[in-house]
This record gives sequence, structure tokens and C-alpha cells, in this order.
Amino acid sequence: MGGVTATVRHDWTKDEIAEVYSLPFHELMYKASTVHRMYWDPSEVQQCTLLSIKTGGCTEDCSYCSQSTRHKTFVKPTPTMKVQEVLEAAKRAKDAGSTRFCMGAAWRELGNKKNAFNHILDMVKGVNGMGLEVCCTLGMLNAEQARQLKEAGLTAYNHNLDTSPEHYPNVITTRTYEDRLETIANVREAGISVCCGGILGLGEKEADRVGLLHVLATLPEHPESVPINALVAVEGTPLGNAAADEDSKADGIADVDAFDMARMIATARIVMPRTMVRLSAGRLSFSDAEQFLMFQAGANSIFNGDKLLTTDNPEFDQDMALFDKLGFVG
Repeated sequence: MGGVTATVRHDWTKDEIAEVYSLPFHELMYKASTVHRMYWDPSEVQQCTLLSIKTGGCTEDCSYCSQSTRHKTFVKPTPTMKVQEVLEAAKRAKDAGSTRFCMGAAWRELGNKKNAFNHILDMVKGVNGMGLEVCCTLGMLNAEQARQLKEAGLTAYNHNLDTSPEHYPNVITTRTYEDRLETIANVREAGISVCCGGILGLGEKEADRVGLLHVLATLPEHPESVPINALVAVEGTPLGNAAADEDSKADGIADVDAFDMARMIATARIVMPRTMVRLSAGRLSFSDAEQFLMFQAGANSIFNGDKLLTTDNPEFDQDMALFDKLGFVG
């Protein structure tokens, strides 16, 4: 890879992305930081809040997820929250500095859940009326559902690919990669911004990390935001149980360090320079200094608040102290 360029491309090859990913770490960080400053104010980091509006009871078999009915975890299913409860949570998030409010529901797809969907449309309208960006993650969507969400004022829809097409069947069998890409296409067609990323620590190889970025970077339009997660191993899930076995760490399960995260973020920043790269689940595993490394690599958004769906996360006060220390503006 030659000098630093920040051309927005959609024709990246896997070999080109692998070359970027494999750069000496100091060189990769320099290039990513340079590209980042071409498109973004490095002092600005968006704060987002993620709320589980319907927890547990999902029929999918995602091997990392605490909310699946197929796994014996600490999560107890709950009904969909009332609209007013959600709006009160959104107000608290806004008061704490969030500019985007994301609502997640644990199910495979909306399907024929008409009552729940109508409530969600009301939630979207209400949060939008507060002046917040509104995001949802509700599983698979058809084109008509995406259209209605857009009409209600939805800003973005999150639907992660998780990993490469090749490794995906080792992680999930109840929903295909093509299903996920179809939902992303429906969201894009409706005029909603796409939020789509993945998880490190699923037992993937470096080639799978490159493969995920290749899929994202060659979409007709790059995602508006790409969340990069580190697996939070939950006891009772297949990956959580495997992570408790020292031998499994040799297979890359839950074995993610700050350099892995920074390398993934930096590569994403270079190949998708206009995309917001969101430092997501797993931040509690990393020190302030390690998180700073990730921001230097090109991350410019976080999820704040003490919970990400069912996963622990730094509290608002911790993040505000970190922002003050680093000179960031939320």
C-alpha cells in the first residue's frame, strides 16, 4: 500500500483489504488516523444509547447471544415495553448527552407482530420528536415494514453481518447471510441509513475479519455506521461455554485484545472513510488507554449507558470522565 489516500471506493478486493489489515501496526495506525482527519473532526465522538425494548425469548440460535431460547442463560423473557417507558428512557439518554437512541427487540423478525410493530412506530415517532436520531434493531424486515419505519421517522436500522460469509454458518444456522443482506437492501431502498458491523472473538480467523470488511466495503453504498464489537462471553451460550475452556482460546474464541480491535477499526476507517465506526460491546474489557488506541484508529462513536441490551457497559459518568481526559466532544 502506497501513500495515504481517502478515495471512497466500492471495488475493494479481498487481497487489497488484507494488505491494509496486515500493515505493520504503527503504519496502519498512522494511515487510519490520517484518513480519519480527512473526513472527520477527531475531537468529535457520537454518543448513542441502546435500549432493549423486548428482551429474551428469541428463537434464533446465534451462538453468542444470551437472549436465545436455545441457551440456558441468566436472561428471562420480558414483554415489549410500553411506549411511554421507552420515551422516558430516551429523554434520560438525551439529557445524558446521547444524540442517537437505538431500540432493540429480541426476535427473529417482525413477521405478523402487528400490535408490537404499531407500538414501535409510535416509539419511533416519539423519539424522533425529541430531536434525537432514531435507530432500531428488530431482526429481519420486509420492504413494507422498512417503508413504514421510514415514514415514522426512523434514522437508521441496525442489522449486523457478524462475520464473514464463510465463517457465518459456524455461528448461526437459523438465518442465512443472504437473509441479512436482503434486510439491509430493504432498509437502504426505504431511504433509511444502514448500521451494519460485526463481532470479534467468534472463533474467526484473520481472513474472516477481512472477509467481513470486504462485504461491507463493496456494498452499493457503504453503511452509514459500522459497529465493531468484542465478544462478551455469556455463560450458557455455546461461545460463552467454549470461552471458559482455555483450549478454546487457541481457536480465537473470546480472545480479543486491544490491538485486534484497533486493527479492525483502522482497516474499516481506511476502506470506508465516510462511515462512522462505532466502538460497541466489550468496552468494559479495555482500559482508558486501550480505548484511546481505538479512537486513534478511527472510531468516532460509542454506545453509552450501563447496558447494551443485556450486556454490561461503562456508565455515563465513566464515559464523561474519559471524554474529558481525552478532550472529546460528544
